[in-house]
Amino acid sequence: MSEETSRVTKLEEIVAHQAQTIEELSDQLAEQWKVVEQTRAKLDRLTERFLSLEEQSLEAPPVTRPPHY
Repeated sequence: MSEETSRVTKLEEIVAHQAQTIEELSDQLAEQWKVVEQTRAKLDRLTERFLSLEEQSLEAPPVTRPPHY
């Protein structure tokens, strides 16, 4: 094999490896984005629930002194 052919082959191997790495990183990024979206949805639901509970606690009657004071 000539030196030029060897260099081209080596470059093709590097490009193929980089393409595979990019594909793997893209897949991982897509999975992480799904997790972020799920976490965001859970946070939104928890925020709604917290605000609802907070509103309910504000509607409770005020704490007063017992009649024997």
